[in-house]
Amino acid sequence: MNIPLLDVTGLYKSYVGVPALENVSFRLEAGTVHALCGENGAGKSTLMKVIMGIIQRDRGEIAVKGKSVHFISPRQALDEGVSIIEQELSPVPDMTIAENIFLGREGPGLSPFINYRSLNRRAGEILATLGVDLDPRTKMKRLRVAQTQLVEIAKALSYDSDIIIMDEPTSAIGAREIEKLFSTIRRLKAAGKGIIYISHKMDEIFDIADTITILRDGRIVEGGPAADFDRERLIRNMIGRKIDTEYVKNNVPRNELALEVRGFTRNGEFSDINLSVRRGEILGIFGLMGAGRTEFLNALYGVTRADSGSVYLGGEKVRLTAPRRALRKGIAYVTEDRKESGLVLVRSVADNISMAALRELSPFGFVQRRRELAKVDEMISRFSIKTPSSGQLVKRLSGGNQQKVVLGRWILIDPEILILDEPTRGIDVGSKHEIYSFISDLASEGRAVIMVSSELPEIVGMSDRVAVFKEGHLAGVVDRDNVSEETLMSMAV
Repeated sequence: MNIPLLDVTGLYKSYVGVPALENVSFRLEAGTVHALCGENGAGKSTLMKVIMGIIQRDRGEIAVKGKSVHFISPRQALDEGVSIIEQELSPVPDMTIAENIFLGREGPGLSPFINYRSLNRRAGEILATLGVDLDPRTKMKRLRVAQTQLVEIAKALSYDSDIIIMDEPTSAIGAREIEKLFSTIRRLKAAGKGIIYISHKMDEIFDIADTITILRDGRIVEGGPAADFDRERLIRNMIGRKIDTEYVKNNVPRNELALEVRGFTRNGEFSDINLSVRRGEILGIFGLMGAGRTEFLNALYGVTRADSGSVYLGGEKVRLTAPRRALRKGIAYVTEDRKESGLVLVRSVADNISMAALRELSPFGFVQRRRELAKVDEMISRFSIKTPSSGQLVKRLSGGNQQKVVLGRWILIDPEILILDEPTRGIDVGSKHEIYSFISDLASEGRAVIMVSSELPEIVGMSDRVAVFKEGHLAGVVDRDNVSEETLMSMAV
């Protein structure tokens, strides 16, 4: 009888009497990928944190390779061959890539000296297995979100664990990097490793998983071989209802130009971008990692400065030299990393929603608190944000609800142009559907939407036109009638 790498039986965890996990049993066999699916808040991350010893279970049993374990820290889990790639990135910004990968394991034995040549070489070898071309001596603070995610993956692989938990490992990386990661996963399977794979991307699950387990409200609702599931069955069991159309599209672009850029260039990042978006239009932007998409958005919004080129709003030439100037011109920007630059995690839902509108809410230099809370409640209702109250700390919300808070903040100021960089990153399928509906409704009201996404189905499903970036240049623009995943990918590579 084969002993599983991991065997979880009857796991229970509650907070203030409310179950977060209830009678959860889960097995991971050697040489397999076991996908764990469910909406944000279903209990997936809680289960992984219990397994890793980050939080303690109330009752239940966990066995690793037949041995009963009760980890009280992640260090113990790592020592027993269990590692994790966490969804929320946690690099040490002022340390190098190599130092982050081997943090706490820099040198052999008790030697006080670090052999940086050896450290960098080992880090480079691990990065190479993922096809990542990064100098191990580069400081983490210089990396983009996608590059940081790849370093986190490399860090988990560096432990050579038998059990590897991957929590949304592809949420910030593009198609080419995903393909390389999957090649690595298949090599790990062949070596007898076991992978717990958590993702909201349906295509990935069916591509890589051998077995699927579905959690909803802290309970397992279904599980079995991946071959027994189709997309509809998986989604229905995850959210408890049927979604007839995954992508919501009811906007009609107008003839009036909202924004146009001509000859837009930032040396070393992107060059000679000529692009426009009309009112009522959703303009998708696609490209592989390093293509210059986010860099273009940052310069457009005034986060960085373009070296040359012009920006026109409604036909009028403008200089957007800082985010506050873009904001005053009616442009809002939802960045790709909601935790790092989109939210103040230690502040309330109300504070996060209202902060961009404080000027309007403070006509005499004092915030009109009653008016502020009324506006906040309006956004909570409009975006169906699940929170006990507007005073709840935003860090306690699920990823999907955190993203709705960010959207609510910017819609509160009534922008004419909304820029979205990876708006559904790390969000479950139910919340994605709601956000697609919001985006389409905003465009229907005559607003212009610019949406960057690494997910090809999302770009194809939501865009009226798609601009494809390649190595800092605009490879072309494809209209909705001619767009396909194959066309976009062939232009991007």
